[in-house]
Amino acid sequence: MVVIAEIFLTAFFTVLLEKLASGDLFNLALPKGICSQLQTWTSKLQLIEAVLSDAEEKQITAKSVNMWLQQLQDLAYDLDDLLDELATEALRRKLMMAQPTQASNPSMFRILIPACCSTNLTPRAVQFDLNISSEIDSITERLQDLLKQKSDLNLMSDHLGGTRSRRTGDERPSSTSLVNEYSGFYGREKDKQAILAQMCLGSESSSNCRFSVIPIVGMGGIGKTTLAQQIYNEVKNSFDLKAWICVSNEFDEFAITERIYKQISSESCEFKDLENVQVKLREIISKKKFLLILDDVWNEKYGKWDVLSRPFQAGAPGSIVIVTTRNVSVASIMRSVPDYHLDELENEEICSILAHHARGWQNFDARPGFKETGEAIAKKCKGLPLAAKSLGGLLRTKENPSEWKDILNSKIWDLPAENNDILPVLRLSYHHLPSHLKRLFAYCSLFPKDYEFDKHELVLLWMAEGFLRPSETHREMEDVGFQCFDELLSRSFFQRSKTGAESRFVMHDLVNDLARHVAGRVCFRLDDKAESNVQHKKDSFLKARHSSFIRHQYDGSQRFEAFSRVRKLRTFLPLPVFETHSWRFYLTNQVVYDLLPQRHFLRVLSLSGYNILQLPNAIGNLKHLRYLNLSDTRMKQLPETVTELYNLQTLLLWDCRMLTKLPSNIGNLINLRHLGIAGTEQLQEMPVGLCKMASLHTLSKIVLGRGLKVNELRGLSNLRGALSIIGLHSVMDAQDAREANLTCKHGLEELEMVWSSEFDDSRNEMIEKEVIELLKPSTNLRRLEIKHYGGVEFPSWLGDPSFSQLAHISLSDCRHCTSLPSLGHLMSLKKLHISGIEGVKTVGNELCGLGWPHVGDAFPSLETLEFADMVSFRIIRIA
Repeated sequence: MVVIAEIFLTAFFTVLLEKLASGDLFNLALPKGICSQLQTWTSKLQLIEAVLSDAEEKQITAKSVNMWLQQLQDLAYDLDDLLDELATEALRRKLMMAQPTQASNPSMFRILIPACCSTNLTPRAVQFDLNISSEIDSITERLQDLLKQKSDLNLMSDHLGGTRSRRTGDERPSSTSLVNEYSGFYGREKDKQAILAQMCLGSESSSNCRFSVIPIVGMGGIGKTTLAQQIYNEVKNSFDLKAWICVSNEFDEFAITERIYKQISSESCEFKDLENVQVKLREIISKKKFLLILDDVWNEKYGKWDVLSRPFQAGAPGSIVIVTTRNVSVASIMRSVPDYHLDELENEEICSILAHHARGWQNFDARPGFKETGEAIAKKCKGLPLAAKSLGGLLRTKENPSEWKDILNSKIWDLPAENNDILPVLRLSYHHLPSHLKRLFAYCSLFPKDYEFDKHELVLLWMAEGFLRPSETHREMEDVGFQCFDELLSRSFFQRSKTGAESRFVMHDLVNDLARHVAGRVCFRLDDKAESNVQHKKDSFLKARHSSFIRHQYDGSQRFEAFSRVRKLRTFLPLPVFETHSWRFYLTNQVVYDLLPQRHFLRVLSLSGYNILQLPNAIGNLKHLRYLNLSDTRMKQLPETVTELYNLQTLLLWDCRMLTKLPSNIGNLINLRHLGIAGTEQLQEMPVGLCKMASLHTLSKIVLGRGLKVNELRGLSNLRGALSIIGLHSVMDAQDAREANLTCKHGLEELEMVWSSEFDDSRNEMIEKEVIELLKPSTNLRRLEIKHYGGVEFPSWLGDPSFSQLAHISLSDCRHCTSLPSLGHLMSLKKLHISGIEGVKTVGNELCGLGWPHVGDAFPSLETLEFADMVSFRIIRIA
């Protein structure tokens, strides 16, 4: 039995309907017939949207519904591409109308003039209308056909009272408190003792809280229920009353209360309303110590838990509720003690589970014919007990070691569905995701197993693909993305990397397989063995929209030959995204100059780490592009056509060590949100016009001079993270520094101010003092570096107690300064580096801050104090 890949389009349709509602589309010079056709799509899409929930539920058991959803998915992507093309054309017209002096080419300008204003459209404009008209007719025909199929499939509309079908493939088997006396309990003894200790603390706690709630949190199949069973059976005799409730999908307060009542009282429940059954339950448990297990809870609504838990307040102090869940959010509304997170088991324990369920053995030590293969199969389980149990059940019928090797060499998801409990258990987690998170998770199928990805990088990719929409609270898309990421993390789809890096994460191998399964044909990993013979899977591969691959030392055109047939590819993503090795990776020119410019629908294009010297001018034809990563390449400059990528949101040029200039019209990229240019030491100048990019969140540095003034920062109110301002010696008018308005850039956390290292006659100490005074940053700053400053004293704001978050200060080569600022008032300052300040000869109380009653009160958080290259430094005087 082949498991059908699920398709969820609810979130996608929301985006499409929002785009169709945008008035910008209808401002384009299009024939009235086309505009009318666009307007009719909204009503047709709404008719389909109304039955999506029913279709998404039925697709697992109804192949015809799944095939209908596949066609609908293809249509949704094509429609999204067309709407994006129209919106881009409208944006370009708006920009051209705002800059008429740049429209030196009359034919280029006239194509963007509304038809009502021109009776002499250019051949290009006419061809554009014809092409769009043809595409619209095709989509309309396909949409009409899908509407007819919808009727034939008898799909129910939500607002007509349709009810969702229940998926047989996603139901979790009900659990009970009974344990298999002969199955063994492997690797969880430490976890059991830790929870028993928490239960003891709960029993000893104040009677103000009559019961304690202990959540056991972990991914599906990790052993939460088994652990709870062991605990329940070990301590149940210590409680007056006890009950085990498998909650699973639906959190019905009445049904759960009724089941608790039946177990505790051993009586049938005659009450038909929540009020009476809760009153009766409260009477039974009053002043009695109870133990309640709520297994597999999914409810995230505090109100429902509040109602269910009201009778529990009548119990005796020391009563315990143990909750098992995959979701930290569920635990957060119920817990009275910190969550207990279950980690994967060690391979030794997994081997024992596998050996027991396969052959009834304790391990493979005495079975040399099976030992090597059995241990290798155990590694495939990646610490997941359910996987070991499921594989063990399959291996019970395999008595020959060679048959075990066949299982070892197969993919876990290829196991017969009737013998595989892993897929339904993990898929249940996916089934419970909100629709918009399903799409985000499926996209992660682009990452190979064991791939360590960066949280911030993934959010930028999600944003580029159009998966993130501004929230009703007008939060930034990046913040929406981080919230979505954290929610997937809380639901155990992601795990923190064991390398210790704060922003690095991985997916469990079986979760990675789940992502591949739910993504289906839309996401394609070029290196995956299952897709290696892509020529024989032409129909499936041609529908791919997103692709990734592991970067090789030499990537020739032959490797990407299959891509020449995938006309609507949206993602070209070499992995790893960063962490390359200084141009040891080569990508053939045929790919850069011929293949990629023809992929007109690309949203994400990364060439990071390749030995690329330049890009073709045709890069400007990729009008849908949102994300362009050229980090760690050998390019000296970008083609000017990059500034025609009006939709571009992210342009990454990290560590482009040979880059000398940016395109002169880069200010045209009004939708750019992230310009990463750290590590570009050869970039000695930047073009004017940065102030037009009001959406910028990331601007690694700004290089002043040659026309670019510091006041270009005035309109960049959304800047976040780190900013380096280089060339401050070129500021001749202090008013420019005032206009930069750094004080209001509350998102900046790190700031570097750099003047010239040449202290010659061109430097003006008075102007530099005034400039740095007016460049006062926001008090949200966490890190500050000042280099080569030429004034005689530091600004008055440096050391002000309002900079309560400032943790790191570096003052270097400010050779004319004769005294140090008063920094002792900075409550969070941990690291202070001072070097090359030749004018300072002594350090005294001024560093700590005048007015302190005791020197010991200064620098309450300081961990590191470093002085270096202080040539006149002779005396340290602290009174």
